[in-house]
Amino acid sequence: MGRGARRQGVASLIATVGGLGRIRWAPGTWGSLVGLFLGVTVARGSGWPATLVLIGAAWVVGAVVASAAERQLGRHDPPAIILDEVIGMATVFLVAPWTAESWFPMLLAFVLFRAFDIAKPPPLRWLERLPAGWGVMADDLGASAYAILTLQLMNH
Repeated sequence: MGRGARRQGVASLIATVGGLGRIRWAPGTWGSLVGLFLGVTVARGSGWPATLVLIGAAWVVGAVVASAAERQLGRHDPPAIILDEVIGMATVFLVAPWTAESWFPMLLAFVLFRAFDIAKPPPLRWLERLPAGWGVMADDLGASAYAILTLQLMNH
């Protein structure tokens, strides 16, 4: 196996979150659960500047990894790629850290993110069509934004 194939294999392993995305039933929900635990953990211990850098880096790295994984898996945005859900769900908690303080806001954030990710209200369906890993990640970034906005409106 060549170096490029190994790199794509690693990308696929990362994009499927260690193979968790290969679970046939609701892979995006499993990824979102990982994102919930990751986001809640980081939200409870990071400051705002570090959080912004972390979020930006995660989305860019996620797009690069998703692009390589798509090439290996042979299709655009296969269900097995769940890194986008992990980062999307974590982003909700990092931008609205008050949601990580008790179980009800956590559950509400989870349900809202999943609902927007599945329903794909405008312009999420269009964002999903962006090329390669950018499309994989962009619709989940939009679902994060919708969930955050909804949570903020409900909180005020």
